[in-house]
Amino acid sequence: MSDNSRAYPADFTFGVATAAYQIEGAASEDGRGPSIWDTFSHNTKGVLNGDTGDVACDHYHRWEDDLDLIASLGVDAYRFSISWSRLLPTGEGALNQAGVNFYNQLIDGCKARNLKVFVTLYHWDLPQALADNGGWAHRSTAEHFAYYAKTVAELYGDRIDTLCTFNEPWCSSILSHLYGVHAPGNTDLDLTLAVIHGQHRAHGLAVQAVRTVMPDLPLGIVLNCQAIRPASDSQQAKDAAQRHDRFHNGLFLDPLFKGHYPPEIVQHLGNRLPDGWQDDMESIHQPLDYWGLNYYTPEYITDSETGDEPYPNAQRVERQNVQRTDIGWEIDASALTELMVNLYNRYPLPPCYITENGAAYNHGLVDGEIDDQPRVDYLEAHLQAVLDIVAKDIALLGYFSWSLMDNFEWAEGYSMRFGLIHVDYQTQKRTFKKSAYWYQNLMSHRALTSPG
Repeated sequence: MSDNSRAYPADFTFGVATAAYQIEGAASEDGRGPSIWDTFSHNTKGVLNGDTGDVACDHYHRWEDDLDLIASLGVDAYRFSISWSRLLPTGEGALNQAGVNFYNQLIDGCKARNLKVFVTLYHWDLPQALADNGGWAHRSTAEHFAYYAKTVAELYGDRIDTLCTFNEPWCSSILSHLYGVHAPGNTDLDLTLAVIHGQHRAHGLAVQAVRTVMPDLPLGIVLNCQAIRPASDSQQAKDAAQRHDRFHNGLFLDPLFKGHYPPEIVQHLGNRLPDGWQDDMESIHQPLDYWGLNYYTPEYITDSETGDEPYPNAQRVERQNVQRTDIGWEIDASALTELMVNLYNRYPLPPCYITENGAAYNHGLVDGEIDDQPRVDYLEAHLQAVLDIVAKDIALLGYFSWSLMDNFEWAEGYSMRFGLIHVDYQTQKRTFKKSAYWYQNLMSHRALTSPG
């Protein structure tokens, strides 16, 4: 190893990540019930080009080849989600044996390839039958989720390495019920607050339920905490950034790790929280073995121009003349280090995995190859930031690249490609990009050459 290289800790976990609705396809095969994303993609204009996850990457039929690709990258772990409605078609009741078998095969396939198994219970695909009954705003959904979590632990807990309750609850609450961008596409603050609380409660009940059957299974949650900076040096921008932080980060971090909502949120929005919310805080505030951070881009915030919106009355600012990925997200790896230091200074957090990090670049095949050098540059910068975080004695246990392969990118449909591996959606052919070879090379050395 050269003098200017920096090595990762010997026990550091490297992996790749996916999510069920984004890759599996087989949406109506073998007894799978519909989810809110089936409904949203088919029945609204919420997804670009009318794309759906009906086929996606056809991973349901190609899982063995896909696991071979993961193994060939040389990573330690595979992070994926289970489709709730593939196991329990209506979210409750009798198990769908074909779904049980699929995930048995997938998990056993990981083990056969010496891959650690990181399972996510909820990556936004609520069974439609539960949505029809009120979704996350209805208290019964949390109980159904706890039953689902316990069932997964009983079925697979002896072979999985970590279990995550929710992936990015901000997306399945605020982005989905306040901004209307993701399924089910609502724009209602009161409903959003009820959904946030319902998901918190579901998380706490699920953690307790899993621990009754698998007390030693490492449990956590994955949050897409925002790296927030004031858009200017003005006091107004600084105050707005603080309000934005309390609403978009504090609404999730404070209940989970401190056992209460941020006092300013209660002051401004407490009368809009669900009745009796205070009685649930103890069950929400469960000790966790780890947490996951998904990071892509910083957010610059200033005062809302209208001034008459509900709290937090702040808005994002798109800075000019900065590097961006093809989806339009600003690139700044220093914000990842800044965010982690900030969070560990403010919260009593358990050890962390960076469970998603990556970039959308839409390079195509040229002479059978995909030269996605900008993605390589993005990954290298952020993996340098990972080393900076480790050097600050923050308990960072691993890093997962998003994503293994190009896939259904939610409201963007198939227009945005985050994969290390290119997918031709017409033929389902997989092709390693330059970034996949770069990541594979990193796995063999477990070290990065320092800049300069």
